[in-house]
Amino acid sequence: MHGPALSGWLLMVLCGVAGAYCLSRAHHGTAEERSAARAEAVMGLGMAAMAVPAVLFTPPPWAWALYALLFGGAAVRALWFLRRGAGRPQHLHHLHHLVGSLAMVYMAAAMAPGAGGGGHAGHGAAATAGGVPLLTGVLLVYYAVYVLTSAGRLIPATATAGGPKPGVFRGAQPELTPACRLTMGIAMFAMLLTL
Repeated sequence: MHGPALSGWLLMVLCGVAGAYCLSRAHHGTAEERSAARAEAVMGLGMAAMAVPAVLFTPPPWAWALYALLFGGAAVRALWFLRRGAGRPQHLHHLHHLVGSLAMVYMAAAMAPGAGGGGHAGHGAAATAGGVPLLTGVLLVYYAVYVLTSAGRLIPATATAGGPKPGVFRGAQPELTPACRLTMGIAMFAMLLTL
């Protein structure tokens, strides 16, 4: 990504950990939970790969086309599940995956060498931001709202009759899933800021 190497390292680590956690969830739960975990693992690990700082690895020019194909496939998969699950509770989750996958295709295209955006962070001294400002702005607003609403759901509600209700971090593994999704939303917002 464009921007300081430290932010690239932080994004890489956060997305890598979130992606690895989602991959570990892909073996447990219902078929729908495993499917969602696989989609989130692809997103997290793909975001980690795109955020690798240039000082660690300089991707070949074709890597951006590979990212676009990977996330394009993820978008088609999300669209398929969105179409199949219309009216079900997971409908919004599939829509979020579709938006995220398309945003990653957009970022891969904007970061590709010769796309007017310069390429990977730190590659070339004259790398400038790329992308369509209006589309980037719309995606930034979407992810800002997503992060704020997701963070609000992580805060435990106070019971009127007594102390606080148990929060999402009760120690059970499924409760980390919303925090993982929030982390990837924050990372996506940060990646969009660097375009």
